[in-house]
Amino acid sequence: MPVGEFPGRTRPDACPGALQVHEAADGPLARVRLPGGAVSAAQLRVLAACAAELGADVIELTSRANVQVRGLRSPDVFARRIAAAGLLPSPAHERVRNIVASPLSGRGPDGLVDVLAMAHALDLALCARPRLAGLPGRFLFALDDGTGDVAGLGADVTYAATRLGADVSHAAAGRLLLAGTDTGLIAGPDAAIALMIDAAEAFLDELPSGDGRAWRVRELDDGPARIAARLRGGANQPVPDSARLGGGANPPVPAPARRLPGPDRLPPRAGRPAAGRIVQRDGRVAVEAVVPLGRLTSGQALALADTGHAVRLTPWRTVVLPDLSPAEADRAGKALDAMGLVTDPDSPWAGVTACTGRPGCAKALADVRADARRWVEGLDRAPATPVHWAGCERRCGLPRGPVVQLIATTNGYEERHP
Repeated sequence: MPVGEFPGRTRPDACPGALQVHEAADGPLARVRLPGGAVSAAQLRVLAACAAELGADVIELTSRANVQVRGLRSPDVFARRIAAAGLLPSPAHERVRNIVASPLSGRGPDGLVDVLAMAHALDLALCARPRLAGLPGRFLFALDDGTGDVAGLGADVTYAATRLGADVSHAAAGRLLLAGTDTGLIAGPDAAIALMIDAAEAFLDELPSGDGRAWRVRELDDGPARIAARLRGGANQPVPDSARLGGGANPPVPAPARRLPGPDRLPPRAGRPAAGRIVQRDGRVAVEAVVPLGRLTSGQALALADTGHAVRLTPWRTVVLPDLSPAEADRAGKALDAMGLVTDPDSPWAGVTACTGRPGCAKALADVRADARRWVEGLDRAPATPVHWAGCERRCGLPRGPVVQLIATTNGYEERHP
């Protein structure tokens, strides 16, 4: 838990949003949630215009496939513009709309379910529950299409599509994971959204009265077990409709509980961003590009919008253009490279991340982004193990999995190996 260590925490979560901005060292910072990493060309153009006209001309990609605009000169004008673009559907819920989804959404070799459609449904259900506006801003939902990519992120509530034996009727079933732990509950996609919403409600039920210091399921003692018990009707709790056995089109069913593999055995995606072409199951092609240090200029964002293709942002600070013909993929790859993004999987940028550092963060002890860029210039290929540059001991933005950490101190950088 590199950031915001739970022991001794004395305040509720103050995660920034589009309305509740963070007063960073370089000015107000706003974070805009993009459930499933989906953003339309029109919305991308609005974000680019806001970054250029109201901010520091940079759009930052976060580890939850959201975006940030820094150095805002008028947060109120920014909020009005993104609301008009459809990026602020519920002011009360805007900080809790944290939903990541497998970027290929069922299109890849192991994909089973269109989780992007599920992300939209989950977002609507979340915003329809007034009480869930009280979730901490760090609470995270994940929808894994069967690939195993976002299931390895340790989200608070995860739906992980899976095949259950050879029975094709259960091919699109999914397991409910809480803080990475398999609860043993299985549901079809049509029952999964209600179950995930009930799990979030159960998290709030398990919080000590008036205690806002637990921001994640893993921060509750036996959190996954306690929430799963509520979902099963244990501890004298009523059984939620979503978890009633024998009812509904695809009700959750019990299955042996298990814990997912540890970070050292997660899919490669959990340790390093991907880049290049991905052949979809339908024969079409997706192109993925690394955004160096997770920062898009307004010009790059406009160029992405102008490709004319759907854009998906990922938790690995990459962009994906899906559903392309081979010829379109060739042209898209060249366009992405021309705008300064990286489609070469062996590029050094495929393994280097950094926090904000100076001058944007008052706690940082170095301009880690500038230092990381100079370091990358001396490499000819991706490092064997991903490298994260951090401006202080908090190590914001540290990726999951094995990572070499370069942490700024008053006497240079301290190097830590996994």
